[in-house]
Amino acid sequence: MARRRRGDEPADDLSVGELIDGPTEILTPQIRAAALAGPSGSGGDLEATHDLSGLAPAGGGSDPSAVEPTGTSQAGTRAAGTATGPGDPAARARVELSRLPAAGPLYRRALLNALPGLGGRRGAGVPAVELAVTGVPVDPERLADYDRVCGFRLADRLPATFPHVMGFPLALRLITAPEFPIPLTGVVHVGNRITVRRPVTVTDRLDFATWAENLRPHDRGRQVDVVLVGSVDGEEVWRGVSTYLGRQRTPGGGERRDHGERQAPPAATARWPVTPRVGTDYARVSGDHNPIHTSRLGARLLGFPQPIAHGMWSKARCLAALESRLPEAYTVDVAFKLPVPLPGTVAFSATALAPGWDFSLHDRRGRPHLVGTIR
Repeated sequence: MARRRRGDEPADDLSVGELIDGPTEILTPQIRAAALAGPSGSGGDLEATHDLSGLAPAGGGSDPSAVEPTGTSQAGTRAAGTATGPGDPAARARVELSRLPAAGPLYRRALLNALPGLGGRRGAGVPAVELAVTGVPVDPERLADYDRVCGFRLADRLPATFPHVMGFPLALRLITAPEFPIPLTGVVHVGNRITVRRPVTVTDRLDFATWAENLRPHDRGRQVDVVLVGSVDGEEVWRGVSTYLGRQRTPGGGERRDHGERQAPPAATARWPVTPRVGTDYARVSGDHNPIHTSRLGARLLGFPQPIAHGMWSKARCLAALESRLPEAYTVDVAFKLPVPLPGTVAFSATALAPGWDFSLHDRRGRPHLVGTIR
């Protein structure tokens, strides 16, 4: 007899579509055939997530109903010789989208590309494109729900991590492009740095831009930074840099992890139980429906025995604990270490320093889940 699942447990009997974002389009043979056939004039969700070369203003057409490029930067008209590579602003084509992409089709495409015979070769470098979307409003109800899930007080000011959630679909559009050097199904989020230049409020409308840069070797594969910038009326007010690791065997060289002796963790300031609902609730408010966080089956397919918490939930929960002590402008930088299993218990530690704060999350054995600084 099958064990009856409790209401707060992740499901393990869902379809691929339901693993991504609830009841959605199932990966039918017709969709698979369309993906194998490549771009066509019929459009549709899969076409909307094809390679970014079709978005470049000087390139061929794209599906206007899905992307609608509305403008370009002057990057393509700068003097020859000023660009050093795709990560250089002079080498990037700026493409303005008419709206934020829908995350569901992007995740479905990432899963399709992971199937044998569907995935192509990845790009050798970062995409030479900068994606942008303007006038994104803050949804007050979503903000309030996010505050509750992450432990923030309900307020008109946005937590430092909320613009990351707002602009995440734009960054996801970049990451799921065939030109992106690391496939989404093999990516590990290893770090995130957010700079708040001034408080962002619920009445602000944000213009977002995203690009990739600093592709570099690592002892476990390759790392790349994805930059997401939020501006209001032409002024940059927020910047996030997420570092992703693509695990693969390399001939050696590159940045290496510190294998020195692990120091004893600081005394715990608080201990937090982390229930399975953290994965599903954060997926709902953030739009990050990666099944590694919401389903036992999805986690097992990606190499984990059980679901794990979103790294950005862990960061947000730490910031919520320090919310009343944060200045109006600061940078919060974290490195994600061991994943937080769901369910589990984490120990939070915070130490006040002259320039700001050091904080961390550890498991019961003192092993770090996250280490961070606020400056």
